[in-house]
Amino acid sequence: MTWGGIVQAIRVPDREGRVEDVALGFDGLEDYLERNRYCGALVGRYANRIAGGRFTLDGREHRLPVNNGPNSIHGGTVGFDKRLWAAEEVRGQADAGVALRYRSPDGEMGYPGTLDVTVRYRLDEAGRLTLDYAATTDRPTVLNLTNHSYFNLAGAGRGRVLDQVAWIDADRVTPVDENLIPTGALAPVAGTPLDFTSPAAIGARIRADDPQLKRAEPQDGGYDFNYVLNRPGDLSAPAARVTDPVSGRTVECFTTEPGLQFYTSNFIRGLPGKDGRTYDHWGAFTLEAQHFPDSPNRPAFPSTVLRPGETYRQTTIYRFFAA
Repeated sequence: MTWGGIVQAIRVPDREGRVEDVALGFDGLEDYLERNRYCGALVGRYANRIAGGRFTLDGREHRLPVNNGPNSIHGGTVGFDKRLWAAEEVRGQADAGVALRYRSPDGEMGYPGTLDVTVRYRLDEAGRLTLDYAATTDRPTVLNLTNHSYFNLAGAGRGRVLDQVAWIDADRVTPVDENLIPTGALAPVAGTPLDFTSPAAIGARIRADDPQLKRAEPQDGGYDFNYVLNRPGDLSAPAARVTDPVSGRTVECFTTEPGLQFYTSNFIRGLPGKDGRTYDHWGAFTLEAQHFPDSPNRPAFPSTVLRPGETYRQTTIYRFFAA
């Protein structure tokens, strides 16, 4: 969709050839306007959270709309997920897709610089959905883009994802405080419920008595964490893999980004979705390839600063197949 650069549906066969739509979403534009949960959307200028809705760049403080407790999240109250993108068909020898373009004016949502963004979605016959991002600016700014698709490999609205098996190639996470802002540490996942270095069911430890899980979802526990990838920038091997053992449907994520936000749709409960289905608590997960949350306020984190004359580039690939 040109509204928000939204991926509305991803239809994937299981090991028997039965096709299901594995991406959460809605039937029409009005539903997206009324029930927005970033389903399938491009998010920016800054994906994830910025503490206190403010950051300082080159000695100047910039203030952003606060829309997540005390924080600014996903670009503010009217981020890229709520903008109309220009679209152009893209066709190659082995794939087809769309190029989406948006010019974000200087000062939009408090961010400095006029930003020109192009995102190309390409799908090939091997089941790879490739997202190529590029952007330039006329003033120093910060930028962190991602796609916010929610996946349920059994089929969107087909129950919870707790039995689906996840693997994430990350030995560390950026632990969060009570406002879900990184503390600045890079904490090992070994011996914690956040460890997916060996494949594990998403629900195996989601209810564990762990302070990080309780901060992500105070009532029942959940995942909403930035994983520090072991091989940032490496597209030759997956950064994460999730499989539905019943259908065999599998998604692998490859990315040039240093982080991956793994989120288990903790606050979606009884949300009416496509085709008359309802999306439940823990009914999906995300694999949001991006830079770390609150990086503009954390000099030790990988930089998200973009300056005139530079080009922001990112590639993320979601590969779907049946195992």
